[in-house]
Amino acid sequence: MIAFEDLPAGRIIPLGEVVVDREDMLDFAKKFDPQPFHLDEEAGRNSIFGGLSASGWYTASLWMRRWVDEVLADSTSQGSPGGRELSWLAPVYAGDRLTFEAEVLSARLSKKRPELGLVEFEGRAKRGDTVVYRFIATGMFTTRG
Repeated sequence: MIAFEDLPAGRIIPLGEVVVDREDMLDFAKKFDPQPFHLDEEAGRNSIFGGLSASGWYTASLWMRRWVDEVLADSTSQGSPGGRELSWLAPVYAGDRLTFEAEVLSARLSKKRPELGLVEFEGRAKRGDTVVYRFIATGMFTTRG
């Protein structure tokens, strides 16, 4: 069980890899982000992306799934009050192999609730050495107490 004490500043947590599935990518775009360059090959080729590209929200949801599977599902997580940065730094395409990780930037105990820790982290998705997605958010984890 991962608790606040297991998340010190500087820790990098590998979250595994995912190969972007074309049909899954298209299904997501149809439901949640139906911009032409996410749905149509020709529109993608004629866009600044140069091809059919994944929605940034799709990339974010792939990251979130890995975070849940690798960390949150077996943790003392109490949710998140939100984040402060979100960047899609490069397009993602079907067939891309993405590697996910989280780096703990800071960790502190709540002043009002000392059994609750606030963990600020940077989530990243990479294609090879290229960071394609990053964000900074805070998670709340209870201590082992």
